[in-house]
Amino acid sequence: MTKEWKAEELLRMSGAYWLGCALQAGVDLDLFTLLGKEPKDVPVLARELDCDEESLAMLVTALRAHELLDVREDKVFVPEGVLRLLSRESPEYTGFIISHHGQIMNNWLRLPETVRKGRTAKRSESVFTEDEKQREDFLMGMFNVASLQADIAASGLDFSGRARLIDIGGGPGTYAVYFCRHNPALKAVVFDLPGSGPAARKCIARFGLEDRIAFHSGNFTTDPLPGNFDVAWISQVIHGENAGDAAALIASAAACLNPGGLLCVQEFTLYDDRSGPRHAALFGLNMLVGTPGGKAYTSREIQDMMKAAGVVDVRDAGLDLPMDCRVFIGTSSMV
Repeated sequence: MTKEWKAEELLRMSGAYWLGCALQAGVDLDLFTLLGKEPKDVPVLARELDCDEESLAMLVTALRAHELLDVREDKVFVPEGVLRLLSRESPEYTGFIISHHGQIMNNWLRLPETVRKGRTAKRSESVFTEDEKQREDFLMGMFNVASLQADIAASGLDFSGRARLIDIGGGPGTYAVYFCRHNPALKAVVFDLPGSGPAARKCIARFGLEDRIAFHSGNFTTDPLPGNFDVAWISQVIHGENAGDAAALIASAAACLNPGGLLCVQEFTLYDDRSGPRHAALFGLNMLVGTPGGKAYTSREIQDMMKAAGVVDVRDAGLDLPMDCRVFIGTSSMV
């Protein structure tokens, strides 16, 4: 049945970025962390944040209207559920990925031009950058996103009897951490670019797993992967590569496995008929504006790449993951 659209729905959709920008401003000003210490009125808050008082009051009004802030007796405060996620002092802080979303907005503004002329010849500078804050926001933003999925994946995948896992393009090592916590006999290697090393080591140390998880520096597109692993995990990596390079990476991952080892690929996955789902479809556009060849892949495309790499018994793991994520698993038949 064809949807009956209303103009107000389209306008709400078109202006959705307004709220995103307001939230990103609150995070980048560290408004939520400051108010988490104690409620403050707007004049005091403006002085402490070095902001224009009237402008800050308008931001507070917008965030209050969306239940991200509240006011009691002229004092602004953060509701408890919001504070848990947006105060830097909380272990569940998700502000890194919110800041990263703001940093890639310029890419999205170029979407009409990109669709007309084709994609950029290089990756977004907001991802591979020398700016320490942007790099931290990207890497720890990946921790924010992965944390939504890693516990489910670690609980739902059977790695019992497996001794060594490689987390390819693992960034801060979130999945290696969760898999090792769920599998006490498992040891892991996080393989990623040198710039990911400090964030990964910090994450590994935070969970007290320095004796079981190592960081191996390398570029998975040009450097050989270490070998003799029982599990190869590739999460949210191939979407940054064109189809040829994605298939080559999956083949390299399969080649680093012991016979009978497990290859696992997790992605924001499109339906085979490309009718959705929504997040995966939009994420494909994010790759269009931010990478030379990346895109969202369909379930069939991912499984075909795994089969072409010599992996057998390829299947959807059937995990119920957020953000349109699917995990595909297969067994190495290499000898």
